[in-house]
Amino acid sequence: MNTPRIFGTPLAPNATKVMLLGSGELGKEVIIALQRLGVEVIAVDRYPNAPGHQVAHRAHVINMTDGAALAALIEQEQPDLVVPEIEAIATDALAALEQAGKITCIPTARAAQLTMNREGIRRLAAETLGLATSPYRFASSLTELQAATAEIGFPCVIKPVMSSSGKGQSKIDSAAEVAAAWDYAAAGSRVDAGRVIVEGFIDFDYEITLLTVRSIGADGQIQTQFCDPIGHVQVQGDYVESWQPCAMQPLALERAREIAAKVTADLGGLGLFGVELFVKGDMVWFSEVSPRPHDTGMVTMATQVQSEFELHAKAILGLPVNVTLRTPGASAVIYGQHDAVGIAFEGVAAALAVPGSDIRLFGKPESFARRRMGVALASAADVDTARQHAKQAAALVQPRRAK
Repeated sequence: MNTPRIFGTPLAPNATKVMLLGSGELGKEVIIALQRLGVEVIAVDRYPNAPGHQVAHRAHVINMTDGAALAALIEQEQPDLVVPEIEAIATDALAALEQAGKITCIPTARAAQLTMNREGIRRLAAETLGLATSPYRFASSLTELQAATAEIGFPCVIKPVMSSSGKGQSKIDSAAEVAAAWDYAAAGSRVDAGRVIVEGFIDFDYEITLLTVRSIGADGQIQTQFCDPIGHVQVQGDYVESWQPCAMQPLALERAREIAAKVTADLGGLGLFGVELFVKGDMVWFSEVSPRPHDTGMVTMATQVQSEFELHAKAILGLPVNVTLRTPGASAVIYGQHDAVGIAFEGVAAALAVPGSDIRLFGKPESFARRRMGVALASAADVDTARQHAKQAAALVQPRRAK
């Protein structure tokens, strides 16, 4: 049985304190959800004025891959929960602190370690849990990569073992492209630029994110619940639109839930997991899992009774959750379009005039042409209409260089 948490008052000695490691747009929404429950939140990121910094009780800027600096900050703040929100973190330091009984890491330090590294999570899924995945090899040099791609065959996908949001990821169709893919993967790696995964290309019909929540049930035991599946489109490994619910055959949905339940049970702990899956007919393949809210899940701010951020906040605090779908909806990314600091946005009023639409501008201090600076949301009576309206609203928001 889990003892119900008693909540203190923020900025008081009895405060319930949560430290987020990574404070981008997803972390910002988690912070807001936590603060609605009276939680004191400390936001940590590698650069100042990150989106989450702007709404947290306190903000810190450190290199989170520096284990000593990370441990020192945790010792200084003494949080009740440490919540990794990105991959580029010294997870070995978190594991040592957790083993010493000094922190509670969400969902667990082991989960953070495994999912930060594509090699760890892929070997767990395929070799330990026996889940269906694409064929894969790992390589630590260009020579090894050339051999791996020859074994896997073309087309194939090459990714750094440590990266996020599609950084360093490329799909190649011939041996002539291998060297460029190696260089691109090294440039896009978050931590270790020396190792990549080669994945055989699966001829799938569509891909989904199955948001899976491990929370405390009415009986005091951990229960697993699933949100309606989220369909999404990716370009260069980065999502550009998503929608919920994604229509699936009953058997495919059952298999997707079985895979998600199996991998999240092994990772353990409490919280929301974004499980990415490939689907073809009734066949389902495991792709990746994030032990935190997922970028494609931003659509849930328009579709669910509780968004993925509320679900995560409540679950990690040991509270009941509600995964009910309220309405069909969609999201579409708003890119920066410019490499500039402090850009401005035009067309927000026009975007909000699109039926059923809403806009989130993340407040990132620096823009890049392909950096996600906001998202358009839309709800409608059906998914097709919602997708149309979300893309229409996103196109109306135009980033401009500050004058």
